[in-house]
Amino acid sequence: MTIKLYHEDSYLKKFSAEIIDHDTESHGVILNQTGFYPGGGGQPADRGTFLIKNNRFVLSKIKAVSNRIIHFLPDDVHLPEVGSELEGEIDWEYRYQLMRTHTAMHILCGTIFRDYGASVTGGNMTPLQGRMDFEFESLHKELVQIIENAVNDEIQTARPVSWRSIPRSEAFEIPDLIRTKINLLPAQIEEVRIVEIKGLDLQADGGTHVKNTIEVGQIRIKDYKSKGRENKRIYLEILD
Repeated sequence: MTIKLYHEDSYLKKFSAEIIDHDTESHGVILNQTGFYPGGGGQPADRGTFLIKNNRFVLSKIKAVSNRIIHFLPDDVHLPEVGSELEGEIDWEYRYQLMRTHTAMHILCGTIFRDYGASVTGGNMTPLQGRMDFEFESLHKELVQIIENAVNDEIQTARPVSWRSIPRSEAFEIPDLIRTKINLLPAQIEEVRIVEIKGLDLQADGGTHVKNTIEVGQIRIKDYKSKGRENKRIYLEILD
């Protein structure tokens, strides 16, 4: 399996790797290790380039398929031989915006769960913008402003953000992880990666994050909508 360098160091901008297999149907390569996040959990895949034998190529796509992380190359680029070495470079501005956004979403989730006991039912994000659905019966302008202020207070508290992997059995014993529907994880997943915002939030999560909430910057809740009797959607943006 490909070593997921982005799980070890989300600030890694460049890395070296070896091609260990091809995916001819996708016109892509499999690496022994990668710094590219392939997308998932509402976070889009990274963007970036490969440097192979002094030739630089923009990756068409990065995607995880059946436990394989495929790096798609342009159709007009010949697939390098298995065993070839390359250098990967992540589009850092794009990645870092997603890291800030993802952490902001966790701050929003943690704040709402702490203050109102509302669970998350879904979410998605793009750089510096995101939306999350919560099990709220009612949501109004005044309450949204209170939530926005509380989230910005938590950002300014400069809480450390950390991540680690724990055995599946241990993860099931953590009450805070129940709201992330951890019980829906496939049975073959033996270890669960968790992301913790110290003193605020703890979730099963495979994405990339900043190391401190202060890096997020100020957020604004730009809109909210009712998606059902007990399902409310909150739209968030980072004021960069």
